[in-house]
Amino acid sequence: MMLNKIRFLKEKFLEVEKEMLKPEIIADNKKYAELCKEYNELEPISIAYDDYAQVEKTIEEDMASLETETDNELRSMLNDEIESCKKKLEELDEHIKLLLLPKDDNDDRNVIIEIRSGAGGEEASLFAGELLRMYTMYAESKRWRVEILSSNETELGGIKEVSLRISGKGAYSKFKYESGVHRVQRVPETESSGRIHTSTSTVAVLPEHEEVDVEINEKDLQIDVYRSGGAGGQHVNTTDSAVRITHIPSGIVVACQDERSQIKNREKAMSILKSKLYDYYQMQVDEEYARNRRNQVGTGDRSERIRTYNYPQSRLTDHRINYTVYDLAGFLNGNLDDLIAALSVAEQKEKLERITL
Repeated sequence: MMLNKIRFLKEKFLEVEKEMLKPEIIADNKKYAELCKEYNELEPISIAYDDYAQVEKTIEEDMASLETETDNELRSMLNDEIESCKKKLEELDEHIKLLLLPKDDNDDRNVIIEIRSGAGGEEASLFAGELLRMYTMYAESKRWRVEILSSNETELGGIKEVSLRISGKGAYSKFKYESGVHRVQRVPETESSGRIHTSTSTVAVLPEHEEVDVEINEKDLQIDVYRSGGAGGQHVNTTDSAVRITHIPSGIVVACQDERSQIKNREKAMSILKSKLYDYYQMQVDEEYARNRRNQVGTGDRSERIRTYNYPQSRLTDHRINYTVYDLAGFLNGNLDDLIAALSVAEQKEKLERITL
């Protein structure tokens, strides 16, 4: 069944490739872009199919040669090659299974991340600021655009809560593993006895959704404007530019005050609201989806403790996959790729296990 499926997808790939060469398609930017996307999605499967077919052909040719070959040394070489090809087929089989796993439709989207300080007072707020810095540095290493949508800072430079948008192809596919409770263990600068404190910050990750994904009735919105304020209550400006939007049916509230323009703050707040509403309705309508999402390695419950940052031992541990490294400084400087790759592999294995059960 699997081979039949990739054979079908191989034929589809060839059809798409042929369509892309037609002048009328090249002239239609929208249609050409759609075909390019489909081409890129099918190309890895096409390559895997060709590799599989070539290895199978080699086995068939070697088996045919064995029927007529009388030289013992050559027969031994043929048998060795057949065994090697069989192992290669097993590897390709696993690779193809991963390629055929259902894709997350949100993976290529921009992402909205919300970071909130949790237990631990000012120390939790300072840690929330370090998480913001870590995600910013990681995004910049990918050359993605980082935009603060709203923030609420403390007098000591920490962050009570912050919302940011990260724009770039594949942003959600990387950051979706960050939802949950992040725990930090360290000695605060204000602690004279050297006692280690434990604090937490929570992270919520949402794919950014466009207008076509979520329809919002203006009658369902309560929009309030007020004067922006900074740490210590100091006013950022003297006009009512800050915007708070309440979606009455769901009770979701978003606010934005970072821009001097009320219009820009409203645009940012609406962007956050769309993503929150999409997430809200998706979970309301499809309870099975919600259960799977909580079970998955990558998108666990936001109340779940997913990671511990231990400063005295320079240790970082992701509790979902028992992943531990002793390079906390490097991780906090945005070196997240190894852990994200490990989480992705664990998620794929989990999906395969569910399929084969």
